[in-house]
Parts: sequence; structure tokens; C-alpha cells
Amino acid sequence: MNTHIERLDALRARMREQGVHYYMIPTSDFHNSEYSADYFKEREFFSNFSGSNGTLVVGADGWAGLWTDGRYWIQAENEMRGNGIELFKMQEPGVPTIPEYLRQNMKRGEVLGFDGRCISKQEGTSLAELLAQAGASVCGERDLGDAVWTDRPALPCHPMFRLGDEQAGESFSHKLARLREKMEEKGCRYYVASRLDDLMWITNFRGNDVEYNPVALSYGFFSDKEAHLFVQEAELTEEIRSAAEESGLALHPYESFADFLKTYRYQGRVLLDPASVSYTLYLALCEGLGDKDAVTEADSPIEWMKAVKNRTEQKNIRDIYREDSAAVCRFIYWLTQEADIEALTELDAAEHMDGLRRQIPDFIELSFGTISAYGPNAAMMHYEPSEGHCARLERKGMLLIDCGGTYLRGTTDVTRTMALGPVTEDMKRSYTLTAAGNLALLNAVFMEGCTGRNLDILAREPLWRTGSDYKCGTGHGIGYVLNVHEGPQNIRWRASKGPDTVALVPGMVVSDEPGVYREGEYGIRIETILLCTEDRKTSDGRFYRFDPLTFVPLDRSLIDPRYLSDRELSWLNGYHRRCREEMSRYLSGAELAWLNAATEEIRPVVIPDGSVL
Repeated sequence: MNTHIERLDALRARMREQGVHYYMIPTSDFHNSEYSADYFKEREFFSNFSGSNGTLVVGADGWAGLWTDGRYWIQAENEMRGNGIELFKMQEPGVPTIPEYLRQNMKRGEVLGFDGRCISKQEGTSLAELLAQAGASVCGERDLGDAVWTDRPALPCHPMFRLGDEQAGESFSHKLARLREKMEEKGCRYYVASRLDDLMWITNFRGNDVEYNPVALSYGFFSDKEAHLFVQEAELTEEIRSAAEESGLALHPYESFADFLKTYRYQGRVLLDPASVSYTLYLALCEGLGDKDAVTEADSPIEWMKAVKNRTEQKNIRDIYREDSAAVCRFIYWLTQEADIEALTELDAAEHMDGLRRQIPDFIELSFGTISAYGPNAAMMHYEPSEGHCARLERKGMLLIDCGGTYLRGTTDVTRTMALGPVTEDMKRSYTLTAAGNLALLNAVFMEGCTGRNLDILAREPLWRTGSDYKCGTGHGIGYVLNVHEGPQNIRWRASKGPDTVALVPGMVVSDEPGVYREGEYGIRIETILLCTEDRKTSDGRFYRFDPLTFVPLDRSLIDPRYLSDRELSWLNGYHRRCREEMSRYLSGAELAWLNAATEEIRPVVIPDGSVL
């Protein structure tokens, strides 16, 4: 019998014992993080789906469904085949959301269960209110899957470390003062913090509790006079203890936070982000306050503060992106000029890229698992090769490499797609249109107040003209020695409460990554990282633009100038000149010769009658 079917049956038995009719398992940890440590991968344990976004809902009657977005549809179908789990493709016409499905199917008296530590306050209270209308209820007190997962990994626990002034550029005390100003603006004396990257940023501490994210499991409680951090005691080094004592930061055991919220003597309003604080912690806070109306809900003020990089961070980011780009250039040179391609697998290519990155000074770890995807595998946006599950490369088609690193000078992310041999005309057309969208966004000039939603069409329009689209956003924020995906800014066209109202401002870093994904055929993505900067101020207002941080040439062999306007071709040649200028100081010999050839000017196609296509 299928292992995952057996696990689901065991979970259903637990559900029936506890009087739970539906049980919901998200991807999240106790902090609503995007990526979770192995301890929290309960959804994967029961479904076999390993993507970084998805929610499993299990019915006691034998039904189960998994909701995930367009990045993972192909992967989810492959990984869940034979498990009897129905795939719900989020945002597709006619596909209900989880609340809609539960509202339609749950009957009076039935109970929805979930681990309230892994569900946000926002989602937990919304579900409770919605199901109450149908006479159903929620129970967020128990982790029913824990009894089934008998060999569950331990809660991660690793020593923390601290960024120096030359890396952080701003002290904890100064950041805390800025946070208190935001609290005062909201009329609040206290702030409950649960987001791991928020807490690492404001304290200038870092950890290693989540693979690829240099964060430590922690909670924070800040008042107008006090500061408290809750972490596992085994993670506290002398460096951390000394820094905390020096700055007046009180340290407490990680597991004591809920009790702290229940017993603290409040003398004013409490501010929290309902999208990151868990349902369990919210209930504990309300118990301590004795009045849920004393809670003010708002987006995390720390998230916005850390999104705008200070001068030190910007300088370090520019420096590390140059060195990181040089490593990617060396990889492309090796792959296309030296390697015996047919002797390589996707995993071999990924490991070579990772090895080049590890040679860069102050490397900490990869910022995510390297995506090395050949041919049809590249149509899965977040495909990652592994031993025994990777394709062998051939001298035809394309290889997509999406990779990045975390260093003491910043966090990087880059994607390039390259030809390994002959390609089809359709591939060249798709690649060229993707490049056109990437360059249009890179060269944007926009007014103060513009959000990513205002700019998204610049990247998609060349593809939309041909009836193509990609089922994901165009860009995301990137942390500083932190998570590779960071908000609140992003670039996408779909309306979504919150991020769509966040204006881009100088100091924000965003990715620019349009693509084409043809299931069963190929995938293309071009990702260049951009820094928002000042352009000019006129009588009509203030204007901003982007500076590229990534300097890796696009693949000239995949560019068909027939699909580029004069303006787009000028942008491409201009970007390649920048790549040549920036990378020449890092490459020499045969690698430099490759760079010069890879960045040669591309001219318009002239047909016999003298006109230009």
C-alpha cells in the first residue's frame, strides 16, 4: 500500500478519536515562514508534495485536497500521483479557495482542526467566523499529525551569531527607536513580533535554524521601555549574550513566550501583524489582556524598515553581487566552453555552480536549493535536482540555472537560461520575448508612489502580445543576509491586499524574472536583481529608476533580433556593455575572451531590400 495513503489513514483515525471532521496542514512553521525546517514539514510527510507553498486539507471520510499556486502544479501532480489527494490549482477559474470549499462542505456541528501555532491569527479568526455561519467550529489546540509522525526530526537548534557595524550599518538601539516611533504612531505601547527575519534584522543577530535562511527560532516583545527576545537557550553564544546585555535586550526561553503573553501586566494597547503572529499566540495575548479590543492590527513595521537598505547595506550588496555575478559567468563559460556536456547531469551542473559560489569570501550558505533544470524539467518553476532524480544533459535544448548565496555582505539570487546546442525557433522566440520583458522593467523610470503592480505589465507585455503568460509574480524583495524572498514590496499584476499598496522607494531591492513555461517541453526564466534608486526631481514630481545588481550576459545564441524593437535591442546592448565593464575586472584569459564574445553588440536583421526587421 502507498506509504502516504497509510499515513493519511492513520491521521484520519486520530481525527475521529478527537471529533475532528476536517484537518488542515499548512506549509508554515510557528512563525508563518515561507520556508520551514524539517521539523515543520508535516504537510510533506502526509502528501509527499515538497514545494515551499501549499496547504493540505484532510477529510475524516477519506477525501483529501491540496491547494498550491501555479509555480508548483506540475511538481504537485508528479509528487502526489497515487496518493488519492485532489489538486486544487489556486486562482484558476472555478477553483474554490480553502475557506470556500470548507464553507460549502462542512455541516452543522462539524469541526475543523489545525495546529494553531502554524496558522496565522488572520487565517484562524477568519475561518472561525466563516464556519460559525454554517454552525461549524474550529479547534486549533492540537497537532494531530504529531502522533502519526513517530520519527519526526528534532526542533532545529544552532548557535547564533551577530553582524558587525560594517555589515549591518545600523545598531539594534537605533532600529528599536525607529520601531517605537511606529508603535507610537499607532497609539500602542507594545509590539508582538513573530517573523523570524524581522527579529534577526532588528537585533542584528543571525542563526541557522531554517535551511537557506540565516534565522533563529525566536519571538520578540517590545514596549516603549523594554525589549525581550525569546530563543532556545542552547543557541545563545557568549557573543549574543554580551550584545544583548549591552543593548538592554532581555533574553528568555523560546518555549515560554505564550505564558509570557498570558501573564504580562499590560498598561496600554498592543500592536501585532495578524498575518505573522499565530492563532495560538493571539489567543494567549487576548487571555493576558482580558480584552481583545486592546489589540491593534497592522502590517509589520519592521518588514518595511528592513526592506529599505541603508547605505552600508547598499554598498555591500553592490559589491557582493559583482562577485556573485562573476561566479555565474565562470559557470556559463565552463558549461558552454569546457565541460563535456553529455557526461553531466542537472545535479552535476548545480554542484559545480555551488562550488564556485562557495569560493567567494564570507560565503555562509546557499540562499536556496539550486534549481538546475534541463529541457521539460525547467517547466516546473521550482524544480530541484537530487541524487537519482535528475536528467542527463544533452547537446541540444536549454538548461535553466536559478541560484544564489548568502554572504556576510548580502543575499543573492540570479537566473539564466542557456542553450546547450540546437534549439527550436519557438524556444528562441520565447527567450527573446522574455528578454524583452526583463529589459523593459530593468530600464523603467517611474514616479514616486508607484507600486509593483503599476510596473508588472512592462515585463509581461511582450509575452501577453503573443497570448503567453507565467503563473507567478514578476519580482520579489530580497533580504540582506536574510531570506531570499522578502516583502512587503513585490512586482505582480494580480490584486492582493497589502503588497499591492506598498510603493517602491530608493533602497528597495527587487527581482525581475519573467519567463515562459511549456509543460513537457521547456522552461525559460531570466532573473536580474534591481536596486531602486533616485532618477530626478522635476516640477511634475520625483522620479525613480532601477540599477541592475546582476551582471551576467544573456545568451546571444537564443536572441532573435526579429522579435526586438530598436529600443529593446538598444537596451540589450546597453546591458551587455555594463556586464563587460563590471565583469572585466574579475575575469581573465579565456574567461575574459568568452565575456567579450558574449557581450558583442547585436545588430538588427537587414533583409535584401535594405529594410530592417
